[in-house]
Amino acid sequence: MKIVILSGGSGKRLWPLSNDSRSKQFLKVLKAENGESESMIQRVWRQLKEVNLQQSAYIATGQAQADMVLSQLGSDTPLIIEPQRSDTFPAIALACSYLYSCLNVDPNEVICVLPVDPFVEKDYFEKIKLMEKVVLDSGAKIALLGGSPTYPSEKYGYILHDNKGLENGQVSFMKVNAFVEKPKADQAIKFIQQGALWNLGVFAFKLEYMLSLLKDKGIPLKYEDLKKGYEQLPKISFDYEVVEKANDVIVIPYDGKWKDLGTWNTLTEEMHTILTGKGIIEDSANTHVINELDIPVTVIAVPDIVVASSPQGILVTDKAASHRIKDIMKNEKERPMIEERRWGWYQVLNYIRYSDNHEILTKKIVVEAGKNISYQYHSMRSEVWVLLSGEGEFALQDQLFAVKQGDVLQIPNGAKHGIKALSTLELIEVQMGSYLVEEDIIRLFMTWEEVVRHCKKHE
Repeated sequence: MKIVILSGGSGKRLWPLSNDSRSKQFLKVLKAENGESESMIQRVWRQLKEVNLQQSAYIATGQAQADMVLSQLGSDTPLIIEPQRSDTFPAIALACSYLYSCLNVDPNEVICVLPVDPFVEKDYFEKIKLMEKVVLDSGAKIALLGGSPTYPSEKYGYILHDNKGLENGQVSFMKVNAFVEKPKADQAIKFIQQGALWNLGVFAFKLEYMLSLLKDKGIPLKYEDLKKGYEQLPKISFDYEVVEKANDVIVIPYDGKWKDLGTWNTLTEEMHTILTGKGIIEDSANTHVINELDIPVTVIAVPDIVVASSPQGILVTDKAASHRIKDIMKNEKERPMIEERRWGWYQVLNYIRYSDNHEILTKKIVVEAGKNISYQYHSMRSEVWVLLSGEGEFALQDQLFAVKQGDVLQIPNGAKHGIKALSTLELIEVQMGSYLVEEDIIRLFMTWEEVVRHCKKHE
């Protein structure tokens, strides 16, 4: 069985800590087993390893989030990269075409698709392991995992089934009759009384089933062809496009812990501390402060709120109303102010746009020891780097230079450049140009070994 983890998201639900590049699954606010902080994606990846599923798992993510996945999970993490953000049907279609045409996965193999962000325990993944046998033995087109509702939620989809439990070895399952998406509370109560289950967004099916669907829809099976026409695929969920149209769907019940950490209210319930970053909380029951700024945040006698602050902005909200931030920010177009990369991270310090179409952007960049920024060039900007600390090797126009704290590096528009940190490097980057966007980058070499072979040491 192959596991596909869907890791996407627009970054609005946990604003201002999340953004288009750093969605909620990358926030390191959960407690790891070693007592340190970990993110949702790190937790899921660790749990997969604990049940021996990690070696057959792949992360499906967008280009903008690929570096962050590699930064948090490791540079050898297998990725399936979407050329642009879309919905779950295109993402799963692309993943299946990649497994089939690039990795030659047998069409009879079972594919299990999981969301990246539920808060679950080990028994959830033990149930996932059983889905392969159920799909193969039952003959069903699709198997779902249905959670036992703990309250009449209006935010989740409900799976209505025939209540006739069938046994497949040690696994029970039911035939699915219908789906109801986000019902009102009174309807949800009736569904729960009827034994309905929450739709947990887990899908298992034989690869050949998905390949057949793609072929019937005229969608290419080869990964590169599908990737080129990716924007032409319908932007629709896998539930709507596939599951609700299928004739033979079963659901496997799961009654263990499951929580969608999609709002500040639910996320803070699983955080291991009420204060993250600089700040003070006094006489404020059930209040959390998550502060990524260098200035302190102080809360006095204000219960049941969340204060979240980052270079992206500051949020102060009653916990019960925290879900409204997604709708409030949905039309806001923001430049991500802080991002993780495979080599470290950066934070935007200042951005100015002048009327004569001249822009200036200032960043703080940290390159971790032993890692490097790719050998690259830009078409619409020049850069100046001021090294604050550390030592490194700097490549400019096919020459290598030793650099250290205090050096000022001039990078003209179009000049090829890159840097490797011999010890952790901190630097200030000032960009100047007509149009300053992250997409203005042409990467020539990713590894420093390639750079060294290509460039000559400066005498």
